[in-house]
Amino acid sequence: MLHPHIELQRFGAVELLRIRREDALGALGDGMIEAITDYAIGVAGRSEIRALVLTGTGRSFVAGADIKIYHGAGLGDFNAYQRRSRRMFDAIAGLPQATIAAVNGYALGGGFELALSCDLILISDKAKLGLPEIKLGLLPGGGGTQRLPRLVGAMRAKELIFSGRMISAAEAVAYGAALEACAPDDLLGRALTLANELAEKAPLALAEAKRVIDDGLEAALPSALTFEQRVLGALYATDDAKEGIAAFVEKRLPNFSAR
Repeated sequence: MLHPHIELQRFGAVELLRIRREDALGALGDGMIEAITDYAIGVAGRSEIRALVLTGTGRSFVAGADIKIYHGAGLGDFNAYQRRSRRMFDAIAGLPQATIAAVNGYALGGGFELALSCDLILISDKAKLGLPEIKLGLLPGGGGTQRLPRLVGAMRAKELIFSGRMISAAEAVAYGAALEACAPDDLLGRALTLANELAEKAPLALAEAKRVIDDGLEAALPSALTFEQRVLGALYATDDAKEGIAAFVEKRLPNFSAR
């Protein structure tokens, strides 16, 4: 068991990580951040897992940090907590596998930032997203000021962070902060279906596409285009590329081996 409030389920090449802490709306309490970080570091090297779904339980996905941890804490302890949180978000964002956040309910503060660390966000049409740190005299410290603008643009991110307001599923999709909204009863099934579809794709190509997109956003366009060409050439030399091309020509399904 990773942690009493974290449940893992396996569905073929897809793994489901569920936060179970309904009494605290999924707030990331004692040991949960470290457990998720350790899990992400471990699953990165498991080639049999090709996609990951993260979700919550009940009314909440993750309602952010457990604010009781902040109350009365010294600056050193506060900064140490932020460093641990950053390590978790970066470990999820850096996974070679496709990651899907199935946001079933409230995703606030660090919960929204956890979703933003995933490749794709599916959201229940009853869910709410927000970065309310401004109301505590703080700002988002788990990537909210950086990952959110990359999805929705600087102006919309500023409006959401300055106001600290919650947004609906419909707004999240309209702003580009979520891929699609689903009925609550359909959300997990839709996320697992999508994860299974992605798990069937060439894993090396998917991991490299993810890396080229993420790293390319930080580079000048000419450099990013050169990077794209270099990675494409390396993929062409893999067994998976040979198999994918042969399967296309022979009109059959490919059998990718991650080599």
